Amino acid sequence: MPIRILIADDHAVVRSGVRALLAGDPELEFVGEAGDGEETLRLAATLHPDLVLLDISMPPGSGIAIARRLKEADPKLTVLFLTMHEDEALMHEALRAGAAGYVIKRAEESEILQAIHVAMRGDIYVHPAMTRALLSQPATMDSRRGPSVEALTPREVDVLRLLARGNTNRQIAELLGLSMRTVENHRANLQGKLGLSSRVELVSYAEEHRLL
Repeated sequence: MPIRILIADDHAVVRSGVRALLAGDPELEFVGEAGDGEETLRLAATLHPDLVLLDISMPPGSGIAIARRLKEADPKLTVLFLTMHEDEALMHEALRAGAAGYVIKRAEESEILQAIHVAMRGDIYVHPAMTRALLSQPATMDSRRGPSVEALTPREVDVLRLLARGNTNRQIAELLGLSMRTVENHRANLQGKLGLSSRVELVSYAEEHRLL
């Protein structure tokens, strides 16, 4: 039987391209597509796909948070990330959320298809550009809540929320109409105030405090 796939990406052009790619492989079957996190959860519950091809940036929250909810609802479901973010911290967080792989959108079409088949065999697929990061797995962060969100300025909260959703410093600057230097300063202030040292810890803090 073909592998039934649900595509979850907030860009219609990307979804269209992936649909066309899947159509070229007789072992794969497109069963639906979602443009946001809640729609992804709803369709996964009704369509029962074998695999969800998921983006990191999934409004109104994070694709990583969606992956956790998908795996909680159906531990047997395979989740594979297809993302533009070549970020080691996000990759580690995605794998800890239960994903079976992490593929970069600039990958060759054959690599994306290979990743799907590898994931469905029960193995982990990581795009070659990210494999070096697997050799430096960060230590698991101790559970901590840190200072209250009230300790942050409204702008710092904006930056933290966008950062946790997978945006780069440059993308955050464009979205908020700020300079790169200002965004970098806000990020440094966030880490100082919260006593956190990495993007993974910032994402975890944002999830704990429901900022996604």
